Amino acid sequence: MFTLKGRPPISAERREKFWRARHDGLVIADAVAVAGVSGVTGAAWVLERGGVPPRPPLPRSPRVLSIEEREELSRGLAEGLSMTQIARRLHRSPSTVSREVERNCGYRGRYRAVAADRRAVLRARRPKPAKLARHGERRRAVEKRLALRWSPKQISRSLRRDFPDRPEMQVSHETIYQSLYVQSRGALRRELASCLRTGRAVRRPKRRADERRARIAGMVMISERSAEAADRAVPGHWEGDLIIGNGTGSAIGTLVERTTRFTLLVHLPKGHGALAVRDGLLKAIKTLPRQLRRSLTWDQGSELARHAEITLASGLAIYFCDPHSPWQRGTNENTNGLLRQYFPKSTDLSVHTAAHLAAVAAELNGRPRETLGWRSPSEALNDLLVATTA
Repeated sequence: MFTLKGRPPISAERREKFWRARHDGLVIADAVAVAGVSGVTGAAWVLERGGVPPRPPLPRSPRVLSIEEREELSRGLAEGLSMTQIARRLHRSPSTVSREVERNCGYRGRYRAVAADRRAVLRARRPKPAKLARHGERRRAVEKRLALRWSPKQISRSLRRDFPDRPEMQVSHETIYQSLYVQSRGALRRELASCLRTGRAVRRPKRRADERRARIAGMVMISERSAEAADRAVPGHWEGDLIIGNGTGSAIGTLVERTTRFTLLVHLPKGHGALAVRDGLLKAIKTLPRQLRRSLTWDQGSELARHAEITLASGLAIYFCDPHSPWQRGTNENTNGLLRQYFPKSTDLSVHTAAHLAAVAAELNGRPRETLGWRSPSEALNDLLVATTA
């Protein structure tokens, strides 16, 4: 093994990275960047081995053009045939022939079969050399900003701003993440991952947006809710949620009417599982007149898994918000913030009786609200009921 005087031997892993990069078509200067060794070492390895050892040809899919087909294509172009005529000769689609010529034309737009075949083979090799491994100046610019604890997105935007006329200096934030986290594409020093905000050396996949949907069968999404609920012109559309106590062992249900901000508190002495929430909501809903039972919007919490039974027993249509979208129940979120004056976080909510919850709701419904023209929710609801019965 070749070693420089006075230096420890270089690991076999780095040597293997160097030769993989050379096999993938990288020049020595870029291959040594991938392997993390000096240019002198890389040149010595090449001299020691006498060049890049030949790699056996990769098996080709029948979907790609063969060298014989490329030679026939080259002859057709020389004869002045159209793409359609050449495609008919090759028994290929005209679009396939057109793409082949566009991708693999060489110097001065001339198509040569052998050169085109070589380009196609190199392009098809996997894994491809990482962008940050192929361009040393760009890699150093990224590493410098990572050392300053910039996020990959901040780095990407700053490079786009600082080098608007040099696309080779620009890189997406996803490419930076890939270079840090994916071992086979590592073009950045792995210790730089500690400069990220999370400090993690491995990447955690995000949960898919629709992953929670399977927890509750038969959900009807908020996008299907009627327009009258959105504009708050008609009373009877409610938003609901739970406020959770210390250790998630206790909870109180909250229902807020969208038009008047009138609030009902649901007593849950038996916990906040799906069965207990169903019974508590039905008890509260059945105190409402029919004209105030139009719809209820909830998040995708499993406590409402028995929503179909609630709708069947009360006639109240139930809609579910999109995942991670609390603004779709903005009135309820705001009300829950007001209720924390009475039920602070990290306290046991099971100590509150149904009578106490009713007293708190009455006090909240008696407060004047600017959004209601300084009327209270109780007054606003009473005015609406009088107007609908008149």
